[in-house]
Amino acid sequence: MRRTRTAALAAAFLFTTALGGGAAVAQERAADDGALAEAIARDYDDYLRDLYTHFHRHPELSYQEQKTAKRYAKELKKIGFDVTEKVGAYAKRPDLTAYGVVAVMENGDGPTVMLRADMDGLPIEEKTGVAYASTDQQVEQTGETVHVMHACAHDTHMTMAIGAARRLVDMKDQWQGTLVVIGQPAEERIAGAKAMLEDGLFERFPEPDYNVALHTSGSAPAGHLVYAKGPALASSDSVDIVVHGIGAHGAYPHQGRDPIVVAAHIVTALQTIVARETDPLDSAVVTVGRITGGTKHNIIPEEVELNLTVRTFDPAVRDRVLASIERIAHNTARALGVKDDRLPEVNLHGESVGPTINDPELTDRLAGVFAARFGADRVHQRDPVMGAEDFSHYGNTPEDIPSVMFWLGGTPPEAIRAAEAKGESVPSNHSPYFAPDPEPTLTTGIEALTTAVLELMPAESGGEGSSTGQ
Repeated sequence: MRRTRTAALAAAFLFTTALGGGAAVAQERAADDGALAEAIARDYDDYLRDLYTHFHRHPELSYQEQKTAKRYAKELKKIGFDVTEKVGAYAKRPDLTAYGVVAVMENGDGPTVMLRADMDGLPIEEKTGVAYASTDQQVEQTGETVHVMHACAHDTHMTMAIGAARRLVDMKDQWQGTLVVIGQPAEERIAGAKAMLEDGLFERFPEPDYNVALHTSGSAPAGHLVYAKGPALASSDSVDIVVHGIGAHGAYPHQGRDPIVVAAHIVTALQTIVARETDPLDSAVVTVGRITGGTKHNIIPEEVELNLTVRTFDPAVRDRVLASIERIAHNTARALGVKDDRLPEVNLHGESVGPTINDPELTDRLAGVFAARFGADRVHQRDPVMGAEDFSHYGNTPEDIPSVMFWLGGTPPEAIRAAEAKGESVPSNHSPYFAPDPEPTLTTGIEALTTAVLELMPAESGGEGSSTGQ
C-alpha cells in the first residue's frame, strides 16, 4: 500500500531513531524535498518557462526535427553532458535523416538510467489562443504545406528532461552512476525509437538498467501523476488493404466487378473479429479509418484502398487479429466473385509497435517514491488504454530492460471539473485546443523525473534507494 508523504516521513523518523539518527534525519529529508521543489520553481521562472515557450512556438514534424534536436542537444551540452546528434536510421526510408539526440553523463559507479523525451509535432493548426501559440508551417511528406503544433505535448517532455538534467547536475553528490538523456524523433510515426535502436542506441552508448519516461496528458489534472502497472498502452498496427476490381460503366455493373461493394462487405465482416473471434476478456480494436476509391458518380473503379488501425495488448491476440484481417479480406472477395489472381492485397504498414508494458516492480517502486514526495492524493493508478507509444521498443529488446512510462496531468483541475459539470470533455492530446498549464505541469514533471533518478541511482551513502517510497 502506498503511504502519504507524512506517513512515509514518520516511518523514516522511527527507523532512524532506532539507529540513533532521530528527528534530525527526518527533518533533513523534508527540507531536501522542499529545497528541490524551490530550486525547480526558480529555474522555471528564470529559464525553463522561456525554453518551453520556444519549443511550443516552433514545432517540427516527424522526420524534420532538425532545429528542435539542435536546440535540445545545445541545452544538454551546455550543462556538461557528452552529446551525440543524428542518432538513428530509418530502415525503410534511407533518404531521411534521424535527428535523435543521446546525452551521457557519468558520475561514478552505479546503475545506468535512461530518460526519454520525444521531439516531434503534429500537422495540426493550433487554436489554443495562448500567447505563445505556434503559427509555423512545414511541408508534409505528401508535399502539402501544413500547420504544425505540439498537440501531444512533446514540448513539455523536452523541457522536463532538460529541467531534470539541470537539477541533477547540481545534485551530483546525491546520485551515482550514468545518466542517459535522449531526444527521440518521429514518435508520432512510431518510428523514432526503432530507428535509434537500430543505429546502436544500446551498443554505442551505455546500456540502461532502467528506462523512464513521462507523458503529459490532457485528461488528468495538472500536477498529478497517473500510472498503469503491467500493460499500459496497446500495440498499434497500421494495415493497408487494396481491393481490386474490374472497372466498368456505372450503368452496366454486370460488366465489371465492383471493388467498392467488395470493400463495403470487408469493412462489415472485419467487425466480427472483435465481436465473434476474440475472447471477451481480451482487448482488441479494429478500426477502418480511411476508405479511398473511385473518381466519378458513374464509373466503377479498378480498386479501393482501406487503411486500418489495430490495437491489442496480448501479442498472441495481435497475431490472431492480423491473420483474421487477411483471411476475411481474401475470402470475402472470393465470395463476391473475385478471382484468386485479383484478391485484395493486405500489407502491414511500417508504422507498427508492440504494447507498452510497465515493469511491475519498477512501477511500484517509483509510484511509492512519487506518493511519498507529492502525496498519495496526487498519484493515481488507472487501467490500461488503447493508445500506443513507441517507448515500448526500449523495453521489448533482447536486453529486457525494466521500463516504465508515467502520465503527467496537464489540465487545470478547475477546467476538468467545469467540463464534467456540463457533461463535456476537456481538450485531449492531439486536439488543436490542447494547451497544458505550463507551471504546474513542468515543475511537477521535472521534480518527478529528478526523484526517479535519485531513487534508482543513489549515492553509496544512500544505500539501495530512499526509504520514503518503501
